[in-house]
Amino acid sequence: MAKILVVDDETDLELLIKQKFRRKIRESIYEFIFAENGQDALDKLGEHPDIDIILSDINMPVMDGLALLARLPEANPLVRAVMVSAYGDMPNIRMAMNRGAFDFVCKPVDFEDLDLTMEKTVLHVVQMRETIKAIKENNILKMYVDENVLNFMTHQEFETSLIANEVLEGTVMFIDICGFTAITENVPANTVVKIINSLFDKIVKEILAQQGHVDKFMGDAVMAVFRGKYHLDRAIDVALAVREQLKSVEEIISGDNVFRPQVSIGINSGEMVSGNIGSASLKRLDYTVIGDTVNLAQRLQSTAKPNQILISADVYEKTKESFQCVKLAK
Repeated sequence: MAKILVVDDETDLELLIKQKFRRKIRESIYEFIFAENGQDALDKLGEHPDIDIILSDINMPVMDGLALLARLPEANPLVRAVMVSAYGDMPNIRMAMNRGAFDFVCKPVDFEDLDLTMEKTVLHVVQMRETIKAIKENNILKMYVDENVLNFMTHQEFETSLIANEVLEGTVMFIDICGFTAITENVPANTVVKIINSLFDKIVKEILAQQGHVDKFMGDAVMAVFRGKYHLDRAIDVALAVREQLKSVEEIISGDNVFRPQVSIGINSGEMVSGNIGSASLKRLDYTVIGDTVNLAQRLQSTAKPNQILISADVYEKTKESFQCVKLAK
């Protein structure tokens, strides 16, 4: 149902509007609200923020229609105004359009023409609101979904390739915040979330700085994937930077417990399968990487001690000239 604010100081207009549009009012297609002048209209806009369009006269006491037009962007930027006036000369029409009027209807009113104008204006407002809603939802989606997934979703073949996959050469890294489980047992839930989010924020910034992407958050751990040129070197650079970053984080004291943020990291590089893993019939998919390369990286992380970065023997052979590594005893 479209909500329409009629602004006119002619008292007979309200009765006329209700007569001409009685069927659409009865069928809940239109709902009309009436105001006597521009100031009254602004008050009504405050009371009814869901008003879609305004039908306004120009010549009115207290505040005329042109002054009302100038106030609309501040009062309600989504509402659209159609001027309905006997002052249909070109200067008034131009002034109204320049102040933001969506359309202009001259008096005496042709109600069939007015109805079509209202339909067109309401459609414009609906489309505009849907666009703004989509933008807000997209911005929220970006907070939950990795950029690689969003890029994949924009491909033309997206709907027909939900189960498609590819084999790629890359580096996968698991970063776990050590000892965090013990803190969760003694700290309020809201505080726990704030702490882990602040730590994740530091970790993610380093990942993004090296063109990696966060595949997923896993409790108090992060899984990241690196592709393209020098993907292994970039991943190791991130691991070193994250470890250094957390050294500057103040220790967290809760009762008898003292928590100093540290990370254990596992890195592996090689072939992995990338694609949508899950059930298309249940509409639950995870765009991720899987394979032996990924599994070994996770095992390396689970073996690593606080502040350790573990890599496989194959990774060592690829990076020994660039990074100083220490062989662990079996």
